[in-house]
Amino acid sequence: MKKMNQSMQCTLSTYLTIGRFFLTPFIVYAMITGAWKIAFLLFITAAFTDILDGFLARILHQETFLGALLDPLADKILLISCFTTLAFTNTLPFSIPGWFIFLLLARETLIIGGFIYLFIKNKQIAIEPTRLGKLTTVAHSLFIIWLFSCYFFNWIPIKTYYAVLGIISCLVIISLVQYARIAFNFYRKNCS
Repeated sequence: MKKMNQSMQCTLSTYLTIGRFFLTPFIVYAMITGAWKIAFLLFITAAFTDILDGFLARILHQETFLGALLDPLADKILLISCFTTLAFTNTLPFSIPGWFIFLLLARETLIIGGFIYLFIKNKQIAIEPTRLGKLTTVAHSLFIIWLFSCYFFNWIPIKTYYAVLGIISCLVIISLVQYARIAFNFYRKNCS
C-alpha cells in the first residue's frame, strides 16, 4: 500500500472505468438470455477498457485517487457478476460451483473491508495491486472468456475446466493471504 494523491478528478481513464460499470448489466443480461456471442463481445470490450484505462493513466500521468478506487471496484463487480450468473445459468454444460462464488466473495469482502478500515484509520492510503493480485484478475478474465468460447463453439472440456478452476481457486487463496499480510504490516506500522 502506498500514500497517494487524493485527487477525485475525472480523467479519460476514469471515464473508461465508469464505462466498465455500465457494461456489466448488459453482459449479465446477455448471459441470462443465452446470447453468448454478445456476452463474449461485451466482456472482451470491458476487458479491453480495463487494460486501456491503466495504460492511459500511466502515460498521461493521470493517476488519481478516484481512478485507483474505481478501477478495482469495477473489476470486482464485473467478475463477480459474471461468475455468479454463470453459477445460476441452467444452459451451462458445467456450472461454476457455489463454493467458488463464496471464495471470491470472501476474498473481495476481506480486501474491501480491510481497505475501508485502514482508510478510516489513516486517511491517505490506497491499495496498490500486487503482481499476484493482477495475475488473479487476469486469470479470472481469461477463464470467463474461455467459458464463453466453450459455449460459442459448443465444446465441453470437463477435465480442463476442473483443472483451471482448481488453479484459479489457488490463486484466489494465495492472493488473499498476500493482501492480508500486506494490510497487517501496514496497520502495524501506521495505525497502531
